[in-house]
Amino acid sequence: MIEIRRVMTQVEEIRHEFGPAPDVPLLRGAVAAVLRNPFAGRYEADILPMMEALNPVGVDMAHRLRAAMGIAVERIECYGKGSIVGSSGELEHGALWHVPGGYAMRELLGWKGDRAAYAKGEAEKKTGQPGNALAIVPSTKKVGPPGVALDVPLTHINAAYVRSHFDAMEVRVPGAPAADELVFILAMSSGSRIHARVGGLAANAIKNWDGLR
Repeated sequence: MIEIRRVMTQVEEIRHEFGPAPDVPLLRGAVAAVLRNPFAGRYEADILPMMEALNPVGVDMAHRLRAAMGIAVERIECYGKGSIVGSSGELEHGALWHVPGGYAMRELLGWKGDRAAYAKGEAEKKTGQPGNALAIVPSTKKVGPPGVALDVPLTHINAAYVRSHFDAMEVRVPGAPAADELVFILAMSSGSRIHARVGGLAANAIKNWDGLR
């Protein structure tokens, strides 16, 4: 069911956004895998088996991205995910990436919940220790032609309301997806927007460890 044609990784180092240069450049990275869509051109009622089959793909991509960024997991502060569906597929095929992609990054960054329970539609189960990567992984998806760009949203890994870390990374894979393909994307960054200064909850003021505040 899983046939990967291409994998593309990109990392950008942001050194300046007007104003003074930051002490440490912001790193943003994305990894994108181009896969055959086994449901292209037809309606399939039961697509969940592919979601399970995508789990190792998500884990591999998360580790590839962290390695490409060249920083420790402790320095990663934002994450996001996305999918692009070729024109012979449907938007719901892109939604198959929610659990395999999101939880691969969360587990890499220290989440201590129960992925299998969540995949079955149950509430997240916690071990009693907060761990890390507590916030929901933001996502976006679209149906589009080869080379189409997707703005992948990024938010803080531990609290969805940290305004300084609301960001996005534009990702596109030249020549993909073909009509019968899918592009699955993971993105991470090392911090807030350069010179973020619009107030709101600060990252160093996160409390409750519930993934929201």
